[in-house]
Amino acid sequence: MNDKLALSDEILLSCEKPERYIGNEVGSVTKDKDSVKLRFAFCFPDVYEIGMSHLGIQILYGMFNSMDDVWCERVYSPWTDMDKIMRERNIPLFTLESQEPVKDFDFLGFTLQYELCYTNILQVLDLSGIPLLSADRKDWNSPIVIGGGPCATNPEPIADFFDIFYIGEGEVRYRELFDLYESCREDGCSREEFLKKAACIEGIYVPSLYAVSYNDDDTVASINPLSDDIPARVRRQVVTDMDSSYYPTAPVVPFIKATQDRAVLEVMRGCIRGCRFCQAGQLYRPKRVKSAKVLIEQAREILKNTGYEEISLASLSTSDYDELPQLLDFLINECGKEKVNISLPSLRIDNFSLDVMSKVQDIKKSSLTFAAEGGTQRLRDVINKGVTKEDILTGSREAFKGGWNKVKFYFMLGHPTETDEDIAGIGEICNEVAAEYFDTVPKEKRNGQSVEITASTSFFVPKPFTPFQWARMCRPEEFLEKAAKTKAGIRSQINQKRIHYNWHEADASMLEGVFARGDRRLSKVILTAYRKGCIYDAWGEYFKIDLWKECFKECGIDPEFYTVRERADDEVFPWDVIDIGVTKEYLLREWHIALGEGHISPNCAQQCMGCGARSYGCGICMK
Repeated sequence: MNDKLALSDEILLSCEKPERYIGNEVGSVTKDKDSVKLRFAFCFPDVYEIGMSHLGIQILYGMFNSMDDVWCERVYSPWTDMDKIMRERNIPLFTLESQEPVKDFDFLGFTLQYELCYTNILQVLDLSGIPLLSADRKDWNSPIVIGGGPCATNPEPIADFFDIFYIGEGEVRYRELFDLYESCREDGCSREEFLKKAACIEGIYVPSLYAVSYNDDDTVASINPLSDDIPARVRRQVVTDMDSSYYPTAPVVPFIKATQDRAVLEVMRGCIRGCRFCQAGQLYRPKRVKSAKVLIEQAREILKNTGYEEISLASLSTSDYDELPQLLDFLINECGKEKVNISLPSLRIDNFSLDVMSKVQDIKKSSLTFAAEGGTQRLRDVINKGVTKEDILTGSREAFKGGWNKVKFYFMLGHPTETDEDIAGIGEICNEVAAEYFDTVPKEKRNGQSVEITASTSFFVPKPFTPFQWARMCRPEEFLEKAAKTKAGIRSQINQKRIHYNWHEADASMLEGVFARGDRRLSKVILTAYRKGCIYDAWGEYFKIDLWKECFKECGIDPEFYTVRERADDEVFPWDVIDIGVTKEYLLREWHIALGEGHISPNCAQQCMGCGARSYGCGICMK
């Protein structure tokens, strides 16, 4: 246990939630820094409660610390009150475990989960005393700044701030990268020599070793390595055997309630569905599962080591896990004894059975969440959702029979080809689901309760490595008009009082779209915005759209170039330097199907569509 704290009691007592900064949580790892060769500071660039909910950091934190020569510690973005104190008093940002300055570490790793965290990356670098631009980090005076996660698959908007990007799943190549680092330090190599050698490891992208050229219309002309020994494209790394892959059974348990305050059991990676708007569904291909036997062993250990009151089954589509009934049988028995809640997120309404629901009906219930995404069958076919109206009504009926009365539906506004009829369909389907409750549950069995339907709409953002990466994105005012039509449609329904409606921030979605499909020229906009005070952009109360517009104007960049412009079939994308296994040819084919016939494509369990992921030689592709 570390008794030395970087902050005085006076400072800790003056800030909101001092537990964010003291470390020593159950499951955290402390080592003798003199007995390790490499120290890694792992950062989630958001507040502690958000970062502590992220499974990826828990996996790599545990894996890195299982290595005798590595000590991995955690760091999060200080909340605004602490940020102010640290700047006023010149306190360098520190890690939780050792309470020592981040600047003294060998690596500073960021997980990049969403685009609106980009100014927080600069906050962490700035408070750590690390030069914001990678070009200003000379020799070994600063840690190697490395980024990974889904946003790293288009790293170009933040390329100027990072030394390295790790493309793919971290379990695969980090040991090789650490070995290279240790040997380079022992051999007296320069920082530049290390980066050149690192760029030759599969999955490692060093942006400073690639040159980007542009056409007269500002589109990307080419992205080329500066020397022949650097790979032209960087291939995404994938875990091929989930059963043998590292998984933390004694994760760090936060002192304060985290956003996702529960034990997490990862049942599989990947998704068979191929929704045309969904980046995760393409990035994490192919579908790879853990055996129920391994999951049962992991569940026992996690529950024993954490004391959580809820366990969640994590995946992109939990109901597509083949051994779900067997796993639930075990969890019902174990969790029922201790009154531990079982959370089943990412369920598909088209294959959610009463059999599964009946297994968990005696356990504490939360609301069920289903992603319908489109209000009409035509639009659901265009986006390849593969869910029918009958699926939605049948799934809801089964849920109501199982004792649930709260259902959340996720829809998306602004899909390609969307019409007013598609928007009106959102209110209509919610109304029919509410009516289904009254038809299904007799009055005497309602226990004084009624049905609660929550319809949430996000705004469509065209993401890299999806069939819709060629699509235009709506302007914020178009999104708000669509949200107003959705609200009016819901209010016109008979069961309107049973339906709650909310929608996302349109301007924030616009900025997300800019960064999602952006190029290197955006680094100067992000840097300018940070210097003007932008931070915590993912938090509505701190998001300053007027300031962002001012920064785009100062930098001479039109944000609509990245959003409302539909792409030509042959356009070179900033992220074409990355190879995720799924081919551009396949994505383009799906894009043309969406715009043309608008029919659904078979999922991976029905028929191979030749997306390219078979090249990894694992998972469902080999069945």
